[in-house]
Amino acid sequence: MIGKSNLLVRQMVRNAIVRASHDHGGVPGVNLPFDIHNRFKLTAMMIAFFGSGFGAPFLIVRHQLTKA
Repeated sequence: MIGKSNLLVRQMVRNAIVRASHDHGGVPGVNLPFDIHNRFKLTAMMIAFFGSGFGAPFLIVRHQLTKA
């Protein structure tokens, strides 16, 4: 009885995973969380993203030095 219920649960989970993972047909950029079709917006977003990550340590050090 437990074996059959485990099999039933396994099949239900597998079916849910298969239904949840839909394919868009290999269209580039569909699986990204941002739009890649507008070059200028993409450039601005990438500059902001990478710039904030690169500049954060410098801003933290500046804050610590001016705090003293």
